Amino acid sequence: MKPTWKLLAPPVVGLAVALIPAPEGLAPYAWFYFAVFAAVITGLILEPLPGAAVGLIGVTVVMALGPWVLFSPDQLAAADFKPAKAVINWGLSGFSNTTVWLIFAAFMFALGYEKSGLGKRVALLLVKRMGKRTLTLGYAVTIADLVIAPFTPSNTARSAGTIYPVIRNLPALYDSMPNDPSARRMGSYLMWMAISATTITSTMFLTGLAPNPLAVELVRKTSQVDISWLQWFKAMAPFGIVMLLTLPLIGYILYPPELKGGPEVPAWAATELEKQGVMSRREILLAVLVLLALGLWILGGSLVNATTVAITIVALMVILGVVTWDDILANKQAWNTLVWFGTLVTLASGLAQVGFVDWLAQTVGGRMTGLSPLMAMVVLTLVFFLIHYMFASVTAHVTAVLPVMLAVGSGIPGIDMPQFAMMLCGTLGIMGILTPFATGPSPVYYGSGYLPARDYWRLGAIFGVIFIGAYLLIGVPWFAVIY
Repeated sequence: MKPTWKLLAPPVVGLAVALIPAPEGLAPYAWFYFAVFAAVITGLILEPLPGAAVGLIGVTVVMALGPWVLFSPDQLAAADFKPAKAVINWGLSGFSNTTVWLIFAAFMFALGYEKSGLGKRVALLLVKRMGKRTLTLGYAVTIADLVIAPFTPSNTARSAGTIYPVIRNLPALYDSMPNDPSARRMGSYLMWMAISATTITSTMFLTGLAPNPLAVELVRKTSQVDISWLQWFKAMAPFGIVMLLTLPLIGYILYPPELKGGPEVPAWAATELEKQGVMSRREILLAVLVLLALGLWILGGSLVNATTVAITIVALMVILGVVTWDDILANKQAWNTLVWFGTLVTLASGLAQVGFVDWLAQTVGGRMTGLSPLMAMVVLTLVFFLIHYMFASVTAHVTAVLPVMLAVGSGIPGIDMPQFAMMLCGTLGIMGILTPFATGPSPVYYGSGYLPARDYWRLGAIFGVIFIGAYLLIGVPWFAVIY
């Protein structure tokens, strides 16, 4: 039974916010919506109920209050406007999001690795070669993500669909189990390294994160600034290289594994590999399907959506007997994450729909008077980064906030727009570290059982400060040189 105060805290926070008069320039209905959103975030942090239940309750409350929190008086007064239909369409919109289903498919990939035995085989191979120290395993995960990042625009496909299904088999080899005190033995460290690494690689490459090309197109249309693949990499390489070289060590210090390593583990892994013998039919089938998915994610991006690829592979896994439909139905973790992330995408989209995000960005921009161009760029970049606490999708963040920030920047005398645009775009990957729903792979690692909510929110804030701090300290002087 959760403490009573944890159950009461979310509605109390929501009510307290709602009772405060709406800030100047923001419609009351939008402020009431924000009050509900604040209550949901409080619930996600404290977890008086499972995260999926908190998200579902939040959507339900908004739907019940629909006419008062989702729509303006002008919308409600329109003759052809049907509030009941609009409310239900909004409430279910998150479940039509492609990233939500890609995350679900990633759990099915992991299930395939587990049922076939391929995941354990690959994990044993990794441990045999790099398992003497937990730190070297952290570097192995980081390098694996880096190798495929330039060719995999979906970081969900890359990290949640390719990296996670393999590394989830590693902790058990060290007696580190999910949802158990032994999680900190090494599993927690390894999972945090995986999500951290993919946020860095998503920043390094224009093709490392699906919203990056969208951001470049918005920059071109809004500010008439062109950013090529090479220009992006040249701008982000110094920060990315420094962070990738130090990331496993930073995690090792700030979120240390209890087990540092030992020479006996690789020897044991070699013995276990001998016991497994040759690859089974199911392992071979899954390996072929995974390579097919990876190939389509890398080469077929312009022809077929990453989610379409993932769902197709899941269907083939069932047809070929790698997993059964009962296996899929029994995967509570996957279905729980589907509801959790689907509701959060819906709730986050509402902030943009009611105009809260636009108001916040313009309010901050209006306070830039008197700042130097450099300081204004730094402040706006920080605001752009921190606003992501209100989003469950980087794509939605880019679409809703980037044009506003570019417009605000263009109105400040002396700002170098190519430099400013690059500063904003470069934060899209690293902002994925902030919350358990900040980017596609986040819910998968959060749902792994190795990263409790308290740890995830705390580490997200700490690493968020480290990432944005390093980004500005390295990037600002570097951008001044190349622009």
